[in-house]
Amino acid sequence: MSHERRVEIDGLRHYFNVRGSLVQALERIDLTIEPGQFVCLAGPSGCGKTTLLRLLAGFMRPSEGAIRIDGERIRRPAAERGVVFQQPTLFPWLTVRKNVELGPRLRGVSSSERREHADHFLSMVGLADFANRRPYELSGGMQQRAQIARVLTNDPDIILMDEPFGALDALTRERLQNELLQIWRATGKTILFITHSVDEAVFLGSRVMVMSPRPGRIVLDEPSVFSGPEAEHEPDEIRALPEFARLAERVRGAIHDQLEAVGS
Repeated sequence: MSHERRVEIDGLRHYFNVRGSLVQALERIDLTIEPGQFVCLAGPSGCGKTTLLRLLAGFMRPSEGAIRIDGERIRRPAAERGVVFQQPTLFPWLTVRKNVELGPRLRGVSSSERREHADHFLSMVGLADFANRRPYELSGGMQQRAQIARVLTNDPDIILMDEPFGALDALTRERLQNELLQIWRATGKTILFITHSVDEAVFLGSRVMVMSPRPGRIVLDEPSVFSGPEAEHEPDEIRALPEFARLAERVRGAIHDQLEAVGS
């Protein structure tokens, strides 16, 4: 697959029917995501981040507006868009390798080719020695690595990640952030990453966005220079940079300003 896919969101609004009343989740979003960008979307709980991701995945259709990839409107899930959920969605009766091979298997890829690809990405996420284990034999962090390997093995153009590290302890989360950054640099995939963590957004994103409380809209859109392939610093050095702290403070300030505006 080509990874040169542009995402265009035009006039997007979305409503949910709650007990017969319409509740607006998203308020006019106009957004372009260029190929190869790592977009991190932060904001308070209930602001519509996951709704936006599900619309991009094709799990739902927008109430108003359109989402297009290279001019083609998204109408349903497709292999070009891989989703990493908050909790690992692995089949417990399959080995880790068989879980990772699942997408190519469903697409009719030969057993030798899908095994080669699965082993490549299991090695990339540090699970080469656990390929024959069952998911329940792995830690939570290792299960998330397996889920990421499964998505990568299916070779999507765009990866949608819904708070994939939110349930992990701090040390495991930081380690997986470093690994995900290295994977992005190596593959050049387009990623949309949902998070509640300001520091995580600034660390990972080549572009950091903040959404307002419901109905969600984009209120901050900042480039971040720390994560890209041409970044000057190694992952372990980034968090200590003064520039990192300044951008994190701008993002945190934007979120606090929105919460104060709602509360006033």
